[in-house]
Amino acid sequence: MSYTYDDYKRMYQERRGTLADALSLIHSGDVIWSSNNYNESSTLLSHIHEIAGRVENVFVYKSRIGSYPFMLTPGMDGHINCANYFYGPSYRQAHRLLNATFVPADLPNYYRMASRNRPCNIFTAQVTPMDENGRLYIGMNQTLEEQAVRDAVEQGKRIILEVNKNLTYMNGSTYVPIEAVTCLFEVDTPEYVIGPVETTPQEDEIGEMVASLIDDGDTIQMGIGGIPDTVGAHLMDKHDLGIHTEQFTSSMATLIDAGVITGERKVFDKGLHVGVFADGVHELYEYLHNNPKCVMRPGREVVNPASIARQDHMVSINTLLEMDLTGQACAESIGPMQYSGSGGGFCFTLGTYYAEHGKGILCFPSRTKKGLPKIKAQLTPGAVVTHQRNYIQYVVTEYGIVDLRGTTVRERAKLLISIAHPDDREELTRAAKELYYF
Repeated sequence: MSYTYDDYKRMYQERRGTLADALSLIHSGDVIWSSNNYNESSTLLSHIHEIAGRVENVFVYKSRIGSYPFMLTPGMDGHINCANYFYGPSYRQAHRLLNATFVPADLPNYYRMASRNRPCNIFTAQVTPMDENGRLYIGMNQTLEEQAVRDAVEQGKRIILEVNKNLTYMNGSTYVPIEAVTCLFEVDTPEYVIGPVETTPQEDEIGEMVASLIDDGDTIQMGIGGIPDTVGAHLMDKHDLGIHTEQFTSSMATLIDAGVITGERKVFDKGLHVGVFADGVHELYEYLHNNPKCVMRPGREVVNPASIARQDHMVSINTLLEMDLTGQACAESIGPMQYSGSGGGFCFTLGTYYAEHGKGILCFPSRTKKGLPKIKAQLTPGAVVTHQRNYIQYVVTEYGIVDLRGTTVRERAKLLISIAHPDDREELTRAAKELYYF
């Protein structure tokens, strides 16, 4: 059936309600999927604790951002709980209160596997105002949104939207058709932004070394953190780089504007700059909105290792928390305590390993801010192995670059000790001998 704009406006008014109306749609046993980061339903989630007294076993899948009362109030367990595959600070607090729990999953498999275990019956997001075609856009995130919206529309699930005039969208953004919406209410909250990443001289030094591994024509992915961000500052003399990434960053926009990133040598998506979500300042979102060559695609496609491997000269740049002398890398926990998640990190490590001329780069300072070693004889007990040692390629600290491909455990131990902090090398050598590494 075809609709006119007047039809869409009528549907909008019929579905328009209040926050209280939206909360009244949530009942015991409901499973709620919220869009992530930029499009998280921040107003609904800020008030959902108000219904805790009348509900039991409500389960919320939400992003790593946002610090809400239902997460941080003792006694919410059993009334309203939440989960995610990537923790942020509020999740780490909620976890200790038993209000939150972790879903071990990589980004491209997260929605599919979590839904198989606990299907949702409510989808919620913060969206742009409706356009003339009756579409409300989930503008800057496609980690799971494409799948969740499709299922919600096709299966007639409850869809609750916060309409925010301050949001924008970009080429490829998922949208919700107004006719599928159960309830919407309007908000005027600031868009989600993160300020420019502040980097240390040490991180800048590592970034410069990482940049030396990138050749003209390579397609790059840069993960979250200071070092990946500072790499961009050292790529200004490169030519025809491409983007196939999880996160769009401000440094990528700078490289596109400078003509460094063109995408002209990519195997597929030639001339397009492809990512899954954007986190940054307002200017980044506006840049992505106005650049038709910047395209958002679903996480299940972009972060699929098979897709990554198709880009012949694919380079991934990621950080980690610690590594042992055989190359096992933990990027998501401090001992057994969940700190973040695997996200798409290992998917890019695996994909670049199989890519023709691919380079997987793990980069990190040799010591933590507290002065503890990040290269260890053995991982901290309980630490999660995020990157399997079989697929580790380049490792970079401020003390150098080593390539672990095809090396023996004996060779790896010696190579990694050579880029550990000098004050840690004697103890690492002693421990390596005790472990019969050499």
